[in-house]
Amino acid sequence: MPKKNRKFGARKSDDAPASRWEIVYSGFVLILLCFFIMLSSFSTMQEAKVMQFVKSFVTAVSILPSGKKFEPGLAVVSGSADMVETRSELAKIFNTLEELAYEFNLEKEINLVMTREGLVMRMSEQTLFGLGSADIAVESLPLLQKVGAIISKTAYLIRIEGHTDNLPIHTERYPSNWELSTARAVNVLRYFIKNHKVDPRRLAAEGFSEFHPLVANDTAENREKNRRVEIIFIRKEPPETPIGVIF
Repeated sequence: MPKKNRKFGARKSDDAPASRWEIVYSGFVLILLCFFIMLSSFSTMQEAKVMQFVKSFVTAVSILPSGKKFEPGLAVVSGSADMVETRSELAKIFNTLEELAYEFNLEKEINLVMTREGLVMRMSEQTLFGLGSADIAVESLPLLQKVGAIISKTAYLIRIEGHTDNLPIHTERYPSNWELSTARAVNVLRYFIKNHKVDPRRLAAEGFSEFHPLVANDTAENREKNRRVEIIFIRKEPPETPIGVIF
């Protein structure tokens, strides 16, 4: 009986692309499963360690909200504290200060940054002072009043920093930017003590002159960014790895 010829070789199948897609999908599902299993195992661990793992996972699989970006050593999120320390007191303060910025239409003048050290509230010079002055502007008092109320209700150590640009100042009152930056920080500190009875032992003021710029002092716009006061809510227990949130 004659044998039928059979062709041997690679068999074409319409299912090949679907099979590859199923492999990728299965791998992703497996990663998510491992993620939630590990989250469950962290239930008794410190919250900071849980959030550290979450950020590491997000970085590894490149899951980011629209318009957000990661930088080396920082988990950067614009406009929200949801991804960092979601249940912590600092995150609640972050959100409250964010609402405050919008309330006063100062969302471009106030920046909130979650760093390894704590929560930083950056306020531009024009938010609090006149050019070349350390006297708190009257129109800024409603804002400071609300910030002071927030500080008085927490137990965080607070450090207030004054920063200038690199343009020299030489007046009888402020011989240099050192005196100007320090006077601005001290005046904000004194406001909180006098008007909100904040324990002075919780407060510190420092002036950094022009030597801690955010950006290069090479344009008028950049120099304006560097003229600022920072109010820092210092973490009680800093996390093991640096993280940050920028608003």
